[in-house]
Amino acid sequence: MKIINNIKFISIAVFGLLLYSCDFDNGTDLNGPSVDAIANNPSRGDIASLAAGVQSDMRVRLGTYLDDCGVVGREYWRFASSDPRFTADLLGSGSSVLDNNTFYTTAPWGARYRTVKSTNILIAAAANATTAGFSPAELSSINGFAKTIQAYELLMNLNLQFQNGIRVDVSDINNLGAFLGYPESLTAIKALLDGGAADLTNGGSKFPFKLSDGFNGFDTPANFKKFNRALAARVALYQGDKTNALSALSESFFDLNGSMTGGVYYVFANSGNDIANPVFNALNSSTAGARIVQPSFITDAELGDLRLNKVVQRDAPLTLDGLTGNYDAWVFTSNDAPIPIIRNEELILIYAEANIGTNLVQSLAAINKVRNIAGLTPYAGATDNASLLNEVLHERRYSLYAEGHRWIDMRRTGKLAQLPLDRPGDDVWEQFPRPLTEN
Repeated sequence: MKIINNIKFISIAVFGLLLYSCDFDNGTDLNGPSVDAIANNPSRGDIASLAAGVQSDMRVRLGTYLDDCGVVGREYWRFASSDPRFTADLLGSGSSVLDNNTFYTTAPWGARYRTVKSTNILIAAAANATTAGFSPAELSSINGFAKTIQAYELLMNLNLQFQNGIRVDVSDINNLGAFLGYPESLTAIKALLDGGAADLTNGGSKFPFKLSDGFNGFDTPANFKKFNRALAARVALYQGDKTNALSALSESFFDLNGSMTGGVYYVFANSGNDIANPVFNALNSSTAGARIVQPSFITDAELGDLRLNKVVQRDAPLTLDGLTGNYDAWVFTSNDAPIPIIRNEELILIYAEANIGTNLVQSLAAINKVRNIAGLTPYAGATDNASLLNEVLHERRYSLYAEGHRWIDMRRTGKLAQLPLDRPGDDVWEQFPRPLTEN
């Protein structure tokens, strides 16, 4: 099932909300009833439409988020001749700085909070579902789904804002919670995930709504909990909490011998009723729209690394704003290619990192599993903690290329200064500015 088919709109005061929804199982038309009516006494169709809307909301401005992370993290350059901000602001060209009131800052911020608002409506609706005959297990599964997605959306905003922090408590539009610092935000996100996991444990055998194809294999409360725990492992890694990372992995879909691609994905469709993959560019695209591999990704690769299939040499170099590249990013090879939310290869590398300093055998086993799949020989370098961390970061760089991790990885390990500068006077940013409307 591809989501979303017939997109409709419902206006909500806070954040200029646009809640994407669709026709599911003859559900209620959200153009008709008010938000209060849906939240206060939802039908089964209302809940299904709200859940579908949440899934659609998640994809809005995803391309901007990935470009923010990928360009600042020097994975690729975003060429757009009609908009110099991609090669000026994001790369810190000359006197350029990040703008607190332009699309690369405000669009991901607003989109993620729209999804958060959608999940809060879903939680409120579940709390007030008195006439549709939902079982306690069904209500618990609704809450588990909503809390998990809400935590993930908040984490994405925190990834961009870093020490600026984010608002976590936004359920009351008339009394928004204060901004929390970075550690406090991670703690709150962890608590949301933990609460969602508890709800999913009590969620019965199925959700009272459909999930998109991106959740194939994770479309029951029990299996969705494995997705929740995978996200919890990522959060624990960001917190520097290796013990909790390993604990969360043990309840996730982590499989040292499993497929590297298994996991949860955003899905897209090339049709008028859906949206296309926002980071797809055809090979040999012009400066009007291209994603060009930062050259060090090629020069730093090990000989024979099969992960270089994520880039393709162009027929001719492409130049814009003093930047010249010979390779196109080719991770997403069609305009309906799925984009990972989290997958097993990341979990294996979380496992490798979390075992550094306590279980060398398991850390090396995970590293070498990834290297073997990539066509490389086992790791033969030093095994002190610093060397192993550098090796894990190297594997993450090539395994998770253009999936939004490199910048965050280098920042959380204090290595931003190691990212390459493309031109004299360029900068590597630590975080995006807090949006102007929040100051």
